[in-house]
Amino acid sequence: MTTGTNRTTGTAMIDEFLLRAFLAGIGVAVVAGPLGCFVVWRRMAYFGDTIAHSALLGVALALLLDWHVMVGVFAVSAAIALALLVLRRVSVLPGDALLGILSHSALAIGLVAVAFLTTVRIDLVGYLFGDILSVGWGDVAMVWIGGAAVLAVLALVWHPLFAATVSEELAAAEGLAPARSRTVFVLLLAAVIAIAMKIVGILLVTSLLIIPAATARRFASGPEVMALIAAGLGALAVASGLAGSLAFDTPSGPSVVVAALALFVASLALGGRTVSAPGSQS
Repeated sequence: MTTGTNRTTGTAMIDEFLLRAFLAGIGVAVVAGPLGCFVVWRRMAYFGDTIAHSALLGVALALLLDWHVMVGVFAVSAAIALALLVLRRVSVLPGDALLGILSHSALAIGLVAVAFLTTVRIDLVGYLFGDILSVGWGDVAMVWIGGAAVLAVLALVWHPLFAATVSEELAAAEGLAPARSRTVFVLLLAAVIAIAMKIVGILLVTSLLIIPAATARRFASGPEVMALIAAGLGALAVASGLAGSLAFDTPSGPSVVVAALALFVASLALGGRTVSAPGSQS
């Protein structure tokens, strides 16, 4: 009887951590899909990478000040994002060069800062590549609450942000304040990176924004439909990646990204039309 009870308890524990991982991953995917559409439309993938790479410095700050990791990551990511907006206006360097410098510098500074935290044990691999299987119910709650807040704000700024994506000049002429919507967007991007970091990791988080959105672009008939399809494809990638991770004993975060890539490759094979980006001529 004891052996049977232990097996039942063990199965229940496995089922519970899978449920937590699934719920956390779906929560991230539902938020990352619509936001990722704007990353694709505005050609901001490298911008997103730069913010994501700064997240490790946020981890160090959170551990140093005894904050929740998500709070520290959001604080640093938001600061870097706002600094980038300013620097791109005043810097004499080309935008891609500036992003390259800040991206790798932020990651390097984060690694050095973490190395100085000798009294704290840090799962560096988990932060870099994600560890969705270790999320707790508190993490799940933060993902869904934070994700709901991000989606609510995105819904409020959807029209001015989309108009600015099509043409900042026309948006300004219509009084839609494109600079303000751009600032809100990068803050939302920082929030999603903070939420998604534990799911796919600092080095791979931008892929969860870009790949489902790029896949959805081939089948969507409009921007809102593309956002919904991207969210659904992200959720499917999470479910497939988790299943593959368990079946083949592979890292969970990279497995989710590989699943998203497989869906993108399948979309190329299946064909479908490519929806032109706002403001593009293609």
